[in-house]
Amino acid sequence: MPKSCNTGDATSIKSMQTRILIVEDETAIREMVVMSLHREGFEVQEATDAASAGIAIADKIPDLVLLDWMLPGMSGVEFAKRLRGDEMTRELPIIMLTARGQEADKLSGFDAGVDDYVPKPFSVKELIARIHAVLKRARGFGPDEILTVERLTLDPVSHRVTIGDDQIKIGPTEFRLLQFFMTHPERVYTRGQLLDRVWGSNVYVEERTVDVHIRRLRKLLEAAQYDKFVQTVHGTGYRFSVKQS
Repeated sequence: MPKSCNTGDATSIKSMQTRILIVEDETAIREMVVMSLHREGFEVQEATDAASAGIAIADKIPDLVLLDWMLPGMSGVEFAKRLRGDEMTRELPIIMLTARGQEADKLSGFDAGVDDYVPKPFSVKELIARIHAVLKRARGFGPDEILTVERLTLDPVSHRVTIGDDQIKIGPTEFRLLQFFMTHPERVYTRGQLLDRVWGSNVYVEERTVDVHIRRLRKLLEAAQYDKFVQTVHGTGYRFSVKQS
Protein backbone atom coordinates (compact mmCIF):
# COMPACT_ATOMS: atom_id res chain seq x y z
CA MET A 1 0.00 0.00 0.00
CA PRO A 2 1.52 3.34 -1.04
CA LYS A 3 2.50 5.73 1.59
CA SER A 4 3.07 9.30 -0.63
CA CYS A 5 5.65 10.11 -3.20
CA ASN A 6 8.60 11.48 -1.23
CA THR A 7 11.58 9.11 -1.54
CA GLY A 8 12.94 10.33 1.78
CA ASP A 9 16.67 10.64 1.13
CA ALA A 10 16.76 13.69 3.43
CA THR A 11 14.98 11.89 6.22
CA SER A 12 16.28 12.68 9.70
CA ILE A 13 18.05 9.94 11.61
CA LYS A 14 15.30 10.45 14.19
CA SER A 15 13.74 7.48 12.42
CA MET A 16 16.20 5.39 14.43
CA GLN A 17 14.59 6.46 17.75
CA THR A 18 14.46 3.54 20.16
CA ARG A 19 10.99 2.00 20.37
CA ILE A 20 9.87 0.12 23.48
CA LEU A 21 6.73 -2.00 23.85
CA ILE A 22 5.37 -2.29 27.39
CA VAL A 23 3.01 -5.21 28.01
CA GLU A 24 1.32 -4.57 31.36
CA ASP A 25 -2.33 -4.94 32.37
CA GLU A 26 -2.10 -2.80 35.54
CA THR A 27 -3.00 0.68 34.35
CA ALA A 28 -1.20 2.62 37.10
CA ILE A 29 2.09 0.81 36.57
CA ARG A 30 1.85 1.01 32.78
CA GLU A 31 1.10 4.76 32.81
CA MET A 32 3.96 5.44 35.22
CA VAL A 33 6.45 3.53 33.08
CA VAL A 34 5.19 5.09 29.84
CA MET A 35 5.58 8.61 31.27
CA SER A 36 9.12 7.83 32.47
CA LEU A 37 10.13 6.31 29.12
CA HIS A 38 8.79 9.33 27.23
CA ARG A 39 10.82 11.64 29.48
CA GLU A 40 13.89 9.54 28.69
CA GLY A 41 13.30 10.08 24.95
CA PHE A 42 11.99 6.62 24.04
CA GLU A 43 9.11 5.98 21.65
CA VAL A 44 6.57 3.80 23.46
CA GLN A 45 3.90 1.31 22.41
CA GLU A 46 1.42 -0.13 24.92
CA ALA A 47 -0.37 -3.45 25.23
CA THR A 48 -2.42 -4.97 28.04
CA ASP A 49 -2.10 -8.66 27.14
CA ALA A 50 -0.15 -11.07 24.96
CA ALA A 51 -2.73 -10.99 22.16
CA SER A 52 -2.56 -7.20 21.71
CA ALA A 53 1.23 -7.30 22.14
CA GLY A 54 1.48 -9.86 19.34
CA ILE A 55 -0.55 -7.61 17.03
CA ALA A 56 1.65 -4.61 17.90
CA ILE A 57 4.86 -6.57 17.22
CA ALA A 58 3.53 -7.96 13.93
CA ASP A 59 2.81 -4.39 12.83
CA LYS A 60 6.11 -2.90 14.00
CA ILE A 61 8.91 -4.78 15.79
CA PRO A 62 10.12 -2.74 18.77
CA ASP A 63 13.72 -2.48 19.95
CA LEU A 64 12.84 -3.91 23.37
CA VAL A 65 9.84 -5.40 25.19
CA LEU A 66 8.98 -4.76 28.85
CA LEU A 67 6.86 -7.79 29.65
CA ASP A 68 4.75 -8.40 32.76
CA TRP A 69 4.71 -11.98 34.03
CA MET A 70 1.06 -12.07 35.15
CA LEU A 71 -1.09 -11.21 32.15
CA PRO A 72 -4.70 -12.12 31.35
CA GLY A 73 -4.87 -15.09 29.00
CA MET A 74 -1.34 -16.12 28.02
CA SER A 75 1.31 -15.46 30.70
CA GLY A 76 4.35 -13.30 30.04
CA VAL A 77 6.60 -16.35 30.28
CA GLU A 78 4.62 -18.22 27.62
CA PHE A 79 4.60 -15.15 25.40
CA ALA A 80 8.38 -14.79 25.79
CA LYS A 81 8.78 -18.42 24.70
CA ARG A 82 6.61 -17.73 21.67
CA LEU A 83 8.73 -14.70 20.72
CA ARG A 84 11.93 -16.73 21.07
CA GLY A 85 10.47 -19.46 18.86
CA ASP A 86 9.73 -17.05 16.00
CA GLU A 87 12.59 -16.22 13.59
CA MET A 88 11.37 -12.61 13.35
CA THR A 89 11.60 -12.01 17.12
CA ARG A 90 14.02 -14.58 18.48
CA GLU A 91 16.66 -11.93 19.24
CA LEU A 92 14.23 -9.24 20.41
CA PRO A 93 15.44 -7.97 23.84
CA ILE A 94 12.95 -8.75 26.63
CA ILE A 95 12.89 -7.49 30.22
CA MET A 96 10.44 -9.28 32.51
CA LEU A 97 8.52 -7.22 35.08
CA THR A 98 7.04 -9.25 37.91
CA ALA A 99 6.09 -9.42 41.57
CA ARG A 100 7.34 -13.01 41.62
CA GLY A 101 10.79 -12.70 43.13
CA GLN A 102 11.62 -16.29 44.04
CA GLU A 103 14.79 -17.78 42.57
CA ALA A 104 12.80 -20.50 40.81
CA ASP A 105 10.61 -17.86 39.17
CA LYS A 106 13.65 -15.95 37.96
CA LEU A 107 15.09 -19.12 36.48
CA SER A 108 11.78 -19.80 34.71
CA GLY A 109 11.96 -16.33 33.19
CA PHE A 110 15.53 -16.76 32.03
CA ASP A 111 14.75 -20.25 30.70
CA ALA A 112 12.03 -18.64 28.62
CA GLY A 113 14.69 -16.46 27.02
CA VAL A 114 14.25 -13.09 28.75
CA ASP A 115 17.33 -10.86 28.92
CA ASP A 116 16.72 -9.37 32.36
CA TYR A 117 14.33 -9.58 35.27
CA VAL A 118 13.05 -6.60 37.30
CA PRO A 119 11.00 -7.45 40.40
CA LYS A 120 8.08 -5.27 41.52
CA PRO A 121 8.00 -2.82 43.15
CA PHE A 122 10.86 -1.29 41.21
CA SER A 123 12.63 2.04 40.99
CA VAL A 124 12.04 3.82 37.70
CA LYS A 125 15.71 4.88 37.67
CA GLU A 126 16.78 1.25 38.04
CA LEU A 127 14.39 0.18 35.27
CA ILE A 128 15.77 2.82 32.90
CA ALA A 129 19.33 1.72 33.74
CA ARG A 130 18.41 -1.91 33.03
CA ILE A 131 16.84 -0.91 29.70
CA HIS A 132 19.98 0.93 28.62
CA ALA A 133 22.17 -2.00 29.71
CA VAL A 134 20.09 -4.58 27.81
CA LEU A 135 19.95 -2.40 24.68
CA LYS A 136 23.71 -1.90 24.81
CA ARG A 137 24.31 -5.65 25.10
CA ALA A 138 21.84 -6.36 22.30
CA ARG A 139 23.30 -3.83 19.90
CA GLY A 140 26.93 -4.35 20.81
CA PHE A 141 27.96 -1.07 19.21
CA GLY A 142 27.91 2.68 19.74
CA PRO A 143 26.21 5.12 17.35
CA ASP A 144 29.61 6.34 16.04
CA GLU A 145 31.37 2.97 16.10
CA ILE A 146 33.01 1.74 12.89
CA LEU A 147 31.27 -1.43 11.69
CA THR A 148 33.21 -4.24 10.02
CA VAL A 149 32.10 -7.51 8.44
CA GLU A 150 35.00 -9.38 6.83
CA ARG A 151 36.61 -6.70 4.56
CA LEU A 152 33.47 -4.54 4.43
CA THR A 153 33.72 -1.45 6.66
CA LEU A 154 31.18 1.30 7.34
CA ASP A 155 32.27 4.47 9.15
CA PRO A 156 29.21 6.45 10.36
CA VAL A 157 31.31 9.50 11.30
CA SER A 158 33.07 10.02 7.95
CA HIS A 159 30.08 8.50 6.10
CA ARG A 160 32.39 6.20 4.12
CA VAL A 161 31.99 2.57 3.09
CA THR A 162 35.09 0.63 2.05
CA ILE A 163 35.86 -2.89 0.90
CA GLY A 164 39.47 -3.50 1.81
CA ASP A 165 41.35 -0.38 0.66
CA ASP A 166 38.71 0.59 -1.91
CA GLN A 167 36.07 3.17 -1.07
CA ILE A 168 32.71 2.61 -2.72
CA LYS A 169 30.42 5.44 -3.78
CA ILE A 170 27.14 4.98 -1.95
CA GLY A 171 23.96 7.06 -1.81
CA PRO A 172 22.45 8.25 1.49
CA THR A 173 19.57 5.77 1.49
CA GLU A 174 21.81 2.79 0.67
CA PHE A 175 24.21 3.98 3.41
CA ARG A 176 21.42 4.06 6.02
CA LEU A 177 20.12 0.70 4.81
CA LEU A 178 23.56 -0.91 5.04
CA GLN A 179 24.18 0.65 8.46
CA PHE A 180 20.88 -0.71 9.72
CA PHE A 181 21.60 -4.17 8.33
CA MET A 182 25.13 -4.26 9.78
CA THR A 183 23.88 -3.26 13.23
CA HIS A 184 20.97 -5.73 13.14
CA PRO A 185 22.46 -8.90 11.59
CA GLU A 186 20.73 -12.28 11.37
CA ARG A 187 17.24 -10.83 11.93
CA VAL A 188 14.56 -10.88 9.24
CA TYR A 189 12.74 -7.62 8.49
CA THR A 190 9.68 -7.13 6.33
CA ARG A 191 9.61 -4.30 3.79
CA GLY A 192 7.27 -2.34 6.05
CA GLN A 193 9.61 -2.71 9.01
CA LEU A 194 12.58 -1.56 6.92
CA LEU A 195 10.59 1.46 5.77
CA ASP A 196 9.87 2.39 9.39
CA ARG A 197 13.44 1.80 10.61
CA VAL A 198 15.42 3.27 7.67
CA TRP A 199 13.12 5.78 6.01
CA GLY A 200 11.07 6.70 9.12
CA SER A 201 7.42 6.25 10.02
CA ASN A 202 6.66 9.86 8.99
CA VAL A 203 7.85 9.33 5.40
CA TYR A 204 5.37 7.86 2.93
CA VAL A 205 6.70 5.64 0.16
CA GLU A 206 5.62 2.39 -1.43
CA GLU A 207 7.00 -0.86 -0.04
CA ARG A 208 8.48 -1.76 -3.45
CA THR A 209 10.87 1.20 -2.92
CA VAL A 210 12.71 -1.08 -0.48
CA ASP A 211 13.31 -3.61 -3.28
CA VAL A 212 14.79 -0.88 -5.49
CA HIS A 213 17.31 0.18 -2.85
CA ILE A 214 18.11 -3.43 -1.95
CA ARG A 215 19.04 -4.03 -5.62
CA ARG A 216 21.21 -0.88 -5.63
CA LEU A 217 22.95 -1.95 -2.43
CA ARG A 218 23.64 -5.43 -3.79
CA LYS A 219 25.05 -3.92 -6.98
CA LEU A 220 27.50 -1.87 -4.90
CA LEU A 221 28.64 -4.96 -2.99
CA GLU A 222 28.75 -7.53 -5.78
CA ALA A 223 32.33 -6.79 -6.95
CA ALA A 224 33.60 -8.34 -3.72
CA GLN A 225 30.79 -10.92 -3.75
CA TYR A 226 29.40 -9.32 -0.60
CA ASP A 227 25.97 -8.93 -2.19
CA LYS A 228 25.34 -12.43 -0.81
CA PHE A 229 25.18 -10.86 2.69
CA VAL A 230 21.90 -9.12 1.78
CA GLN A 231 19.56 -12.09 1.66
CA THR A 232 15.97 -12.41 0.53
CA VAL A 233 13.75 -14.45 2.84
CA HIS A 234 10.94 -15.48 0.51
CA GLY A 235 7.48 -14.56 1.70
CA THR A 236 8.87 -12.41 4.52
CA GLY A 237 11.51 -9.80 3.65
CA TYR A 238 15.27 -9.39 3.99
CA ARG A 239 18.11 -10.10 6.39
CA PHE A 240 21.84 -9.35 6.56
CA SER A 241 23.88 -12.46 7.27
CA VAL A 242 27.34 -13.87 6.57
CA LYS A 243 25.79 -17.34 6.79
CA GLN A 244 24.48 -18.76 3.55
CA SER A 245 20.80 -19.63 3.70
